[in-house]
Amino acid sequence: MRLALGISYNGQAYDGWQSQPSGRTIQDQLEGALAQFTTQTVSTVCAGRTDAGVHGLMQVVHLDTALEREPFSWVRGTNRFLPPDIAVQWAQPVPDAFHSRASATARRYAYVLLESAVRPSVDAGRVGWIFRPLAADAMRAAAALLVGEHDFTSFRASSCQALTPVKTMKRIDIQRHGAYWRFEFEATAFLHHMIRNIMGSLLVVGQGQRPPSWMGDVLAARSRDAAAPTFSPDGLYFLGPVYEAHWGLPQRTAAYDWLP
Repeated sequence: MRLALGISYNGQAYDGWQSQPSGRTIQDQLEGALAQFTTQTVSTVCAGRTDAGVHGLMQVVHLDTALEREPFSWVRGTNRFLPPDIAVQWAQPVPDAFHSRASATARRYAYVLLESAVRPSVDAGRVGWIFRPLAADAMRAAAALLVGEHDFTSFRASSCQALTPVKTMKRIDIQRHGAYWRFEFEATAFLHHMIRNIMGSLLVVGQGQRPPSWMGDVLAARSRDAAAPTFSPDGLYFLGPVYEAHWGLPQRTAAYDWLP
């Protein structure tokens, strides 16, 4: 049986999603909990790897198992062995043709940013921070230049293993909620550090250090040196993949209602 799971996590204490010898990754914690629940070795495939410090509201994984349990048993049984900052939100049997990564038509991220003269405290590690005022219209104009199919080499980390830097950015939405900004990104796929590198450049524009048209110049340069420095991972959330409706998978988790 192939099973899909929706996972949420606070990434502050972990070295990203992908398994590492240290064992301090989300994948290591999840597979360890699944092994305890099933008393079998379990391997998972995720929809999109996240970096150290990045959070997940609905990471989706699939696994193959001969164990038959009700979906709620997979949720409660696995969560029993997970640390408090990682939780399985839902479980659902899927056809063998489903693949958490290959079946996704797009991926969604949000970046939550605090604009304040004072650094974060109760939300430290869960929001980015900037103390200079930002101009919404300028950032939206700059972001609009990134929508569509482009070569995103200028926003690609040197360690990126993607086969091509050409991706399709479907939308970038920028909203303000009091002292907090929410930047939402949806694309067919993302390069390593792509959103954090775009965020750094958007904030340069938002602070008036560069005009919105500069973003187009950065994109056209196809050089990482043309863009701003990589911004903090603290406020970055993987909202989850987008799947076609016929798979019948949830599109959100309860954590969506908490995030500004």
